[in-house]
Amino acid sequence: MCGIVGYVGAREAYPILIKGLKRLEYRGYDSSGVALFNGGLHVYKKQGKVAELEAVTEGQNVNGKLGIAHTRWATHGVPSDNNSHPHQSMNGTIALVHNGIIENYASLKEVLIERGYTFKSETDTEVLVNLIESVQVAEKVELEVAVRIALNQVVGAYALAVFASDNPNKIVVAKMGSPLVIGLGDNEFFIASDATPFLEYTKKAIYLEDGEMAVTELGKEVTLTRIESDELVDPFIHQLQLDLASIEKGGYDHFMLKEIFEQPKSIEDTYRGRLLPDQGIIKLGGLEEYKDKFLNANRIIVVACGTSWHAGLVGEYLFEDLARIPVEVEYASEFRYRNPVINEDDVIIAISQSGETADTLAAIKMAKEKGATIFGVCNVVGSSIARETHAGAYTHAGPEIGVASTKAFTAQVTVLAMMAVQLGKLKGTISGSKFRSLLVELESIPKKISTMLDTEAQSKYISEVYKDSPNFLYLGRGYNFPVALEGALKLKEISYIHAEGYPAAEMKHGPIALIDENMPVVVIAPNNGQYEKIVSNVQEVKARNGKIVAIVTEGDTEISKVADFTIEIPPTTEEFSALLTTIPLQLLSYHIAVMRDCNVDQPRNLAKSVTVE
Repeated sequence: MCGIVGYVGAREAYPILIKGLKRLEYRGYDSSGVALFNGGLHVYKKQGKVAELEAVTEGQNVNGKLGIAHTRWATHGVPSDNNSHPHQSMNGTIALVHNGIIENYASLKEVLIERGYTFKSETDTEVLVNLIESVQVAEKVELEVAVRIALNQVVGAYALAVFASDNPNKIVVAKMGSPLVIGLGDNEFFIASDATPFLEYTKKAIYLEDGEMAVTELGKEVTLTRIESDELVDPFIHQLQLDLASIEKGGYDHFMLKEIFEQPKSIEDTYRGRLLPDQGIIKLGGLEEYKDKFLNANRIIVVACGTSWHAGLVGEYLFEDLARIPVEVEYASEFRYRNPVINEDDVIIAISQSGETADTLAAIKMAKEKGATIFGVCNVVGSSIARETHAGAYTHAGPEIGVASTKAFTAQVTVLAMMAVQLGKLKGTISGSKFRSLLVELESIPKKISTMLDTEAQSKYISEVYKDSPNFLYLGRGYNFPVALEGALKLKEISYIHAEGYPAAEMKHGPIALIDENMPVVVIAPNNGQYEKIVSNVQEVKARNGKIVAIVTEGDTEISKVADFTIEIPPTTEEFSALLTTIPLQLLSYHIAVMRDCNVDQPRNLAKSVTVE
């Protein structure tokens, strides 16, 4: 997690670093800090958000043309001023910021203590900066050499930026398992966890690969080498396609609300050029290249975490229903640790918004070693998962800044839907007329979501009624069971209300004991699939005096009679119902969180891109 920013050039570093930290705050906001060079090394850091750091630095010497900065999601050591980054070496000449976990920090720390080192924090990062200093002092080498030698003793994940006061024109960076990108300006360099901190300064960027380090020094070209061998690497310069407007709120109160309202566009962008109903075709390059692997697959295994896992569950219904391929959906965080059976005729679909999720990346690498074909579904171009997979499909949802994922979910489901429909056609498991009707219906989804967003007021009214409820239950069946899980997750993430999602039929096998007149039950009940069964489940809740909020199809009469509140969605096919039913649940969570005065975009204890295991 954590966000890293760095700058060396002719501009004042501090404003660039602070603005960059604010754009990366979605990655963690337990503390923040900045290290600057101005005749000496000056470090300022503070527990809390970047605004707290700004308050601390007011009136201080924050001049300087070189600096590194950090916003933290705590792993080793509680959130505190002392545990905040940047960390300095014991002699005060080296400053370092770090994203990741050094797994063998305890043994390294013992060695350093034996050498006379003392520590001010509980972090693994302070161990690393002192290790670099120890190497530099013992070997009498340049900073980049000391960094390379030190990192060859390290076990774990890291993205780091480090500089020394004896060379104020140079920042050394390295990557293993956590993202890091270098922005190339006119005799200036920008360093960041992603490209958003430097979009207004340059569109040229180098994405580091695992096991690489780089030296950015004024007046010189970037030098890229492998950490293990010191072998030179030819850097590949990317031309960024992002624009500044995509990472700003654009008049919305919160990024989350903006991203909810962007879903008609993000879904359209995801299928643009791929979904062609007029021609009766779907064009997915990655799928086309590996179609034989999919068509002959023994099974598909989906690996993902959080909201992406819920998208994978929707994918399970889609692939099994339309393409008749067996699917298993696995938590990436558990998959690699249970010695799973993986064969060469298995296809792994890895889903991740950021493309950097450490658990998912680790699962991919293990499956690859066993000979499986890996297909990635992610949102960030050039991300680690995109590079690690055999093939894949980008979602094209655009930057998602809000920590609670919204548009990423619907974009992921859109990609999985196109894949399943295309495979169904290729396998002959759906008819030509069914194929064409699904194409037309999927194309219509953005317009239907737009009409739903126009009725936001109903979600807001219901939120006012139930905002103080301590618990919620979400029920769905078939394609909408994963939506129930996702709706519950959204509420937990941003409003801190306990919520659980269940298959509706499972309610009577335990959760029904919780239902009373104080328990809101959100029932996802579009008029397709297992509607009559859902009606029975609703009656069971009502018989126990539960309060029912029902997501129903326009014109519904049966469930509307017994529900306390209803939110209507336009009619759609069962296969694509999840794309519509999830929208009011996102709005419900959002408005409840706002009414409870929660930090919607930066909920406590969470971070957007989980780059640690």
